[in-house]
Amino acid sequence: PSAAVIIPCKGIDADSQANLISFLDQDYPAYQVVFVVADEQDPTWRFISDHLALGVEGRPKASLLAAGYSDERGEKVNNLLRGVEAVETETEVLVFADIDTHPACDWLRSLVAPLADPQVTVSTGFRWYLPGSSFVSQLRAAWDTSIATLLGDHDHNFAWGGSMALRGADFRRLGIAERYWAHTVSDDYAITRAVGEAHGHIRFEPRCLVASCEESSFAEFLHWANRQIIITRVYAPRLWWLGLASHLLYGLTFLLGVGLLACPATPFQARAAIALALVGILAFGIAKGHARTVVARRLFPADPPSASRLAARYWQLAPLVPWVMLYNFIFAGFTRRIEWRGTLYELPSMDEVRVLRRGR
Repeated sequence: PSAAVIIPCKGIDADSQANLISFLDQDYPAYQVVFVVADEQDPTWRFISDHLALGVEGRPKASLLAAGYSDERGEKVNNLLRGVEAVETETEVLVFADIDTHPACDWLRSLVAPLADPQVTVSTGFRWYLPGSSFVSQLRAAWDTSIATLLGDHDHNFAWGGSMALRGADFRRLGIAERYWAHTVSDDYAITRAVGEAHGHIRFEPRCLVASCEESSFAEFLHWANRQIIITRVYAPRLWWLGLASHLLYGLTFLLGVGLLACPATPFQARAAIALALVGILAFGIAKGHARTVVARRLFPADPPSASRLAARYWQLAPLVPWVMLYNFIFAGFTRRIEWRGTLYELPSMDEVRVLRRGR
């Protein structure tokens, strides 16, 4: 079916050019690409317009729009709404993507294919962080892929805004623009909520996992990770409570076990049992990390050497991830403010957004 790929943009990253080209070189017969920025003063505007002006033969129709700003929703969502308005009327499928990801050439075909099943409302992939050269980049990869592997062949999937598709007819039928995107910063949680309330189905397509790699300081990583969990707390509170409870249980179990091992009064047999239990818990986490190592090596063999050479970091750093997650979930319990690309938001509820400071 004819498709439109809508990509909200802000700022220029190290891989922006390669990512942009990957979206324009998809193996798909009939599609258009709509890039949207908030402001023509954004450096992305000049960067994309210069590239589109090259007019490479054989590439799809592509356009660049400025959406302006809204005080009622997040900048990304506002860009997406402007992009949807610009889609050609005969377009059958709406596809949403992030400019900071690098899809394979068959990404679009693989993402749209599940929609041939009328029972599927949304088809989704997810971001897959590849470990970079620094420890922080490797920890981010281990942290984020622990979320990616929650997706699967079941009825509890969630949509991810950097790689998702749905029919234009369903987008209008569910009232995404008017009801779910009007007052939110989270495009994907809003669509997940819409599909859930309509008793639809979200299909996860593993071939639509998109590679990403990012270097940052540890403080920047924590800021990013905290934002993900704060958004979860606001837009999926049940999931946040479940995550908080499970990570608290994990942390308290480990602290109690270590405390009992260090206590001279603990009998030898009890110490042996406690030590065995703690080693078993760690072993399960490392085993899951090893599964992610296998996934990375199979899905991204042609990506930077880190995808293969450093893939072991997924299991080597697995014991640290629950502790970082515990901090993120506890931190999210004390604030509803997030900073996203320089703009500070307050999220009183899933249907209300306050822009406290705008970054341009």
